[in-house]
Amino acid sequence: MEEKNLEFQSELKAVPFEGLNSQEMNLIHKALGARDRSHSPYSNFKVGAAILMANGQVVLGANQENAAYPSGLCAERVAMFSAGVEFPKERMEALAVCVDERATNLPFPCGGCLQVMSEYEFKQKESLKLYLIHPTKELVYTTQSTRDLLPFSFNESHLPD
Repeated sequence: MEEKNLEFQSELKAVPFEGLNSQEMNLIHKALGARDRSHSPYSNFKVGAAILMANGQVVLGANQENAAYPSGLCAERVAMFSAGVEFPKERMEALAVCVDERATNLPFPCGGCLQVMSEYEFKQKESLKLYLIHPTKELVYTTQSTRDLLPFSFNESHLPD
């Protein structure tokens, strides 16, 4: 059997706030506002998310912690699950994520959140653009699809019939 390599390339584009259009800036401001709704008394690490739906509506999410730690939920999944319930047939176009201002790293979604994003992309047969808001600079890192961050995701095509 011949051995083959699987390779992928990931690209994040850094854009200053002034390089964004008004719709993108609105989404960024909504995510920043959602961060203030975080319930994070244990980690004190606030995360906000905002999803732009195809119908123009914006759905918000903020991380929700619980004293039973595994019972909490990330901001991205709060927003995505809410959007899935509120607008079940509507396409999700973009997701903006921001973290606490004290953070020094980009708000890369965790593996669980990336898996959920990937599932929605697979379901809607269209990419979900991501906006990762740098916490200490007025920069946004963008990517055209969650596949740029999770190229080998698991989806329903992997399940037996």
